[in-house]
Amino acid sequence: MTVTINYFAWLRERTGISTEDVELPEQVSTVAGLIDWLATRGEEFEVFDQHRELIQVAVDQQHQPDHGADLENAREIALFPPMTGG
Repeated sequence: MTVTINYFAWLRERTGISTEDVELPEQVSTVAGLIDWLATRGEEFEVFDQHRELIQVAVDQQHQPDHGADLENAREIALFPPMTGG
């Protein structure tokens, strides 16, 4: 499955990528699986292993508070740190 992944804030800074189209491996079917896979992609992606509990995800512009969320039929995934504001 090919998806567009958008990286924001310090995830974009650490990976050096703002957006990319990737072919997800067959075994990647959840947000947690995506984070596990991303963490294996090289040194610049180690941030996904080091800070996995902080990473927020939106799938097709819908926030997914649970890393167990399914990625079936996902077209766009946004990865970002926790947001604060007022």
